[in-house]
Amino acid sequence: MARSTRRPGHRPHPETPRGAPRRTPARTFLRTADGVPVDAVYEPGPVDRDPSDLVFVVAHGFTGDADRPHVRRIAAAFARHGAVVTFSFRGHGASGGRSTVGDREVLDLAAAVAWARGFGHARVVTVGFSMGGSVVLRHAALYADDAAAGTDAVVSVSSPARWYYRGTAPMRRLHWLVMRPAGRLVGRYGLRTRIHHRDWDPVPLSPVAAAGRISPTPLLIVHGDRDGYFPLDHPRMLAEAAGDHGELWLEPGMGHAENASDEALLHRIGDWAVARAG
Repeated sequence: MARSTRRPGHRPHPETPRGAPRRTPARTFLRTADGVPVDAVYEPGPVDRDPSDLVFVVAHGFTGDADRPHVRRIAAAFARHGAVVTFSFRGHGASGGRSTVGDREVLDLAAAVAWARGFGHARVVTVGFSMGGSVVLRHAALYADDAAAGTDAVVSVSSPARWYYRGTAPMRRLHWLVMRPAGRLVGRYGLRTRIHHRDWDPVPLSPVAAAGRISPTPLLIVHGDRDGYFPLDHPRMLAEAAGDHGELWLEPGMGHAENASDEALLHRIGDWAVARAG
């Protein structure tokens, strides 16, 4: 369960009682199960909709954060369909800790989902991009029976299917950034991303294995046919693992993750979430 703390430099917001809907924006730090403070933002949905209805929890890609323009654009698009929670993964932006590039980040998402439910929303949809796309898959599998931190529908955009993939030039550069001391310095000072130096131990559940464990939660897999990071065998593997409860959209001309997701696609995802989240 997430615990809220006040963020220095921001007007404090009182704790929101569970089950008590509110329409006012909020920003705070959440405390994850392993004690990491995570910067999170809540924005209420359209005024003509029931505030206890749908909330999107957006999981950004590697080197993103809640204040990045591309994350704010995603939030603005989804706000036409429901309330929105954005947050910065550990090691990103104002959040504490160091990035584990998709491993412990599942705890960050669980804290954000629990916080979203605390505003009284009956339905939660998790939407992740790239690294965040792998995190929403693992989160849905690991928290399937958790009434507070679980999700009602999952959208994974531009996610890898398997770990340690180095088959494209962008992924080889990313591995240098994560695995090498010089790369981690570039991440810290050039990309505002603090990366943990330790290897995974144990290796987390892979996205493709997680996709096979999400049923019956609805799952949407979105991938561009011009993705420079992960070729089309990745989304096809995820869709095959998901089986009948999964849906695959292969988007013509689309590149990778948030920056490649145009307004039309985001609104189609919003419509899908409204229809499928129960």
